[in-house]
Amino acid sequence: MDYFVLMADIINSGKKDGLKLMNDFKNVVKEINKEYKSVILSPFTITLGDEFQGIVANLTDSIKIIFKIEELFIHSNLNFKLRYVLNYGKIETKINSKIAYEMLGPALTEARSLIIELKKKEERFLINTNTEKDTYINQALIVLQNIIDCWKEKDLKTVSAFLKTNDYKKVALLVKKIPSSTWRRQKSLKIKEYGAIKQVILYMINK
Repeated sequence: MDYFVLMADIINSGKKDGLKLMNDFKNVVKEINKEYKSVILSPFTITLGDEFQGIVANLTDSIKIIFKIEELFIHSNLNFKLRYVLNYGKIETKINSKIAYEMLGPALTEARSLIIELKKKEERFLINTNTEKDTYINQALIVLQNIIDCWKEKDLKTVSAFLKTNDYKKVALLVKKIPSSTWRRQKSLKIKEYGAIKQVILYMINK
């Protein structure tokens, strides 16, 4: 049968504090497995130290999981990023519902090859579902990445607040700034554009 394999690895993991990196990475994976338990067929499992893989029931939830991971990084102020491959294809062995090991098939082999290819590029996201939509979804993900990757560490507290509430006045209270300042930050950080491109991606997926 064909399944959605989501694989991701840490960019430049060798340049980070190994112990803290792994603790943070494990916490993210644990949170995703807990929150999306109902749609994860094989739980996300850290396989090579700086990489995880799992199998998700459908395309929409796979994309939502990617969005959620990126936002967990923001809320937790994590100083590393992931590159992702979502690949749709055949898995020939039984799906392991306990851990993402001991499964074989082109979907997994292709996903790993695509991760390796993605390392040569600037993009952090690649969707491969063998449909005409892929090109447009990947183009939209470039826009999403451009917004996210422009946020600096000093911006993350404010971005996190905006992800919790779109009201700049409430954000001002959360970050202890005057409302006019957070209003300007909402524009400079492209918060509305971030929300808009997420909606566009989900719309394209479900058309």
